[in-house]
Amino acid sequence: MKETVILTMKDIAREFHVSVATVSRALRDSANISADRRAAIQQFARDHNFTPNALAGSLRHSRVQPMKVIGVVIPEFTHFYFSSVLSGIEEEASSRGYRIMVAQSSEQYEREVRICQSFYENRVCGIIVSQAKDTRRYDHFQRLIDAGVPLVFYDRICTGVSASRVVVDDYMGAFNAVSYLIGTGCRRIAFYGSSMTMEISKNRYNGYRDALLKHGMTPSDELVRICDNRDYAEEITPALLSSDNRPDGFFAINDDTAIGIMYTAKRMGLRVPDDVSVCGFTNGQRAVACDPMLTTVEQRGVKLGEEAADVLIGHVEGTIPIDKAERRVVRTRLIVRGTTR
Repeated sequence: MKETVILTMKDIAREFHVSVATVSRALRDSANISADRRAAIQQFARDHNFTPNALAGSLRHSRVQPMKVIGVVIPEFTHFYFSSVLSGIEEEASSRGYRIMVAQSSEQYEREVRICQSFYENRVCGIIVSQAKDTRRYDHFQRLIDAGVPLVFYDRICTGVSASRVVVDDYMGAFNAVSYLIGTGCRRIAFYGSSMTMEISKNRYNGYRDALLKHGMTPSDELVRICDNRDYAEEITPALLSSDNRPDGFFAINDDTAIGIMYTAKRMGLRVPDDVSVCGFTNGQRAVACDPMLTTVEQRGVKLGEEAADVLIGHVEGTIPIDKAERRVVRTRLIVRGTTR
C-alpha cells in the first residue's frame, strides 16, 4: 500500500518562501498567481500527497466557531472493553467541551492508516488510539507526531514511537490472578494469549510466568497457546483437556476466550471449577451471563478512557507539554466468581 505523507499549506509556503494565502490561491488555480508558480506549487503538493483540510474548508466561510473534536480509533465496536473505554473517553471529553469522532480499524493495519489520515485531513485536535492486532509498522503514527498532532495510545500501546499512553496494569493483573489460582490448589495452569508482538500479551504472559516461578512452579511451553477468541479456544482446548497430564487451571487473556475454555470443559464432562478452574481478563457483561459466572480481572475500561481523554486534552490545552510522553497506569482487581475454587 502506498503510504500518505502529512503535509500542511504552511509546509508548502515555507518550501517556496511565500505566504499561506499564496499557496491557497495557487492550489485553487487562481490567475492572480503566475502560471509557473502555480504549476510548481501544484506539482509539489501532488508529489507530497497533500490533501486539503476538509473541515477547515467547510468552516472557512462560517461564523460558527469550529468544534473541538478528538479522533478515537478502536479495534472493534463489538468488544465490551473497547465500548467501555469509548464511554469513558466520551464522558470526559464532553464534560470539558470536546466532541469525539470515532472510527473502527477492524484489526486491520491498512484501515488504521486510512483512519489516521482522514482524522488529520479533518483537523481533529488530537487522536486517541488502540492499535490493530496486525500493525507492525508505525510510520503513520510518527507522521502525526511530526505534524504536531497530539497522540495518546490506550490498551494496546505502540513502543515504536514516543507518545503518551494509558494502560491497565496488565502484569500485576495476571500475576495476582495466577497467584490466586495457585492458592486454590491449581498446579498445572495453561495460558491463552494474543501474539507476543503485542505489549499487553507480553505483560500478561510475564505476570503469569512470574507467578508460577514465585510459587516454585516451572513454566512449560506445552501449556502456552496463542489464542484470544472463543471460537479458537473451543477448537484447541479439547486436545489439552484430553492429554494424560491435562491442565487443572486456565488463565486467558480475555473473557471470551475464558468462556470458550469453560464451555469446552463442561461439554467434555469436566466440572468447573472442581476439575478445572478458569480465569479471564476484562470483566465484561458476558462474565456474569455465563454459568457458572466467570472469575476475571477487571480492566476498568471507563476509567482508562477518562484518563486517556484527560491526557489528550492536556496536550491540546498545553497543561501537558506536547513533547512529553505521559504514562498512566490504571490498577486492575480480581473479581472472584464461580469458575474458580
